[in-house]
Amino acid sequence: MKNTKFFLPLLIAALSFIQNTAFAQHTNVLVGMDNSPNEPAICINPKNTQELVAGANLNNLYYSHDGGATWTQTPVTCPWGIWGDPVIGVDTAGAFFYLHLSNPPTGNWIDRIIAQKSTDGGVTWSGGSFTGLNGTKAQDKHWIATDRQTNTLYVTWTQFDNYGSANPADSSIILFSKSTDGGETWSPALRISELAGDCLDSDDTAEGAVPCVGPNGEVYVAWSNRNKIWFDRSADGGETWLANDVFVADQPAGWDYAIPGIYRANGLPVTVCDLSGGPHHGTIYVNWTDQRNGEDDTDVWLSKSTDGGNTWSPSVRINDDAPGRQQFFTWMAVDQATGSLWFVYYDRRNYASDQTDVFMALSQDGGETFKNFRISESPFLPTSGYFFGDYTNLAVHNNVVRPVWARLESSNLSIWSALVAVDSVLSATSPGPSVPDFSVEDPHPNPVSADMGFSFKLHRRSLVSLSIVDVQGRERAKLIASEWREYGKYLEKVDVEKLGLSPGTYFMVLTVDGVVQKKKIVVAE
Repeated sequence: MKNTKFFLPLLIAALSFIQNTAFAQHTNVLVGMDNSPNEPAICINPKNTQELVAGANLNNLYYSHDGGATWTQTPVTCPWGIWGDPVIGVDTAGAFFYLHLSNPPTGNWIDRIIAQKSTDGGVTWSGGSFTGLNGTKAQDKHWIATDRQTNTLYVTWTQFDNYGSANPADSSIILFSKSTDGGETWSPALRISELAGDCLDSDDTAEGAVPCVGPNGEVYVAWSNRNKIWFDRSADGGETWLANDVFVADQPAGWDYAIPGIYRANGLPVTVCDLSGGPHHGTIYVNWTDQRNGEDDTDVWLSKSTDGGNTWSPSVRINDDAPGRQQFFTWMAVDQATGSLWFVYYDRRNYASDQTDVFMALSQDGGETFKNFRISESPFLPTSGYFFGDYTNLAVHNNVVRPVWARLESSNLSIWSALVAVDSVLSATSPGPSVPDFSVEDPHPNPVSADMGFSFKLHRRSLVSLSIVDVQGRERAKLIASEWREYGKYLEKVDVEKLGLSPGTYFMVLTVDGVVQKKKIVVAE
């Protein structure tokens, strides 16, 4: 007979170790916590993925030479001052660029976009160069892209005639500048947006211009303005642009919205283009968040173009949880070695409170389907007295995936990254660390024109929700609203006529203890 006195504690310890290892499979790494950092950015050197540089408001700079396992903070100063909005880029020679807003000792606040350069992996930085200086006008919300064929640097941003002004004579526009000499000099700023916005730094302001490069050296960029997302492109290195902005998608309720516990929340778009040479080579993707489904249900969205930005797909919901939770502060990157699309965002799917996790999503089929998974080792509770910034950020190359985000703990802000275990993500059959403790049968009949049945079995007492959503992720019916159900099999009868479901495709969304299962249904004529 076995000695259970010793065997049982060992078994419990082993099971606990396995569970905790699976739960924290994406090792979280502290990047920095000095100077109350927020609004982080990160960049990886595709020629040497051991080299990464990150930044955070206002003037925090970090570098890693071991793939993001450890980080060193380095002081950076600038003769024109530093006023946050950190953006990191890298060129074909492996030189990093730290772009930021200005705060000059004399002159006007945020009067230019500054670029400082490091040729030693982020250890030391040049005094910098700048673009966009235009009298008293404010220059804000800049991003950078590198043409890997020519090493040209492209920057796009917002210019305010008078930041914060409610005067209808003051406007905001999207500007463009480039450098062909490694950031030493920049071309004069060129207006590229057709439709101007206001200067209130809100929904009717033109903001969120993140540039990227196309397969033949095209420059692509999208931004938000007046509850819509717009796109423009140049086929000649930024010399000329389309005469008319191209409509990408509606952004219902705008890009400036409220999230409980967050000082300010933006849903501005991110634009990338696949240059991997794979099956989706040349596809342009735009990623953003909005509250089209209500103030308590912010979602992450994607639209794509396969014809150079002439036409755009319908918006697709990336987060795969049941409706009614908040997902916000998204960022997207494409792995130019594999063509995989990666996303990072804050996520509250597991809580009825403001407790917040950090999730990622992966698409390997050109943005058709998404695998969601959690990367934060524990949740945190943000409060509106602390500014988190306006975005998270993400750097990827050749299956090295390094997200970055701000976290609040014991009234202290800090910046974190994760060593994403890509192999485990690729092999996972379900999102997140939880193992489903239930089973679901296919709805029947399907297609359905009147009544149907939806059956599931619980293997333990569980918290259950069941809803019907359309292909846009909008909830059309709530069948079970967060009810505790005991062990056993359940059959829910669904009358699609009584629910008012018009012919089309929908999804039954079953959530059991935070784990989501979807089943497609077709309502027939």
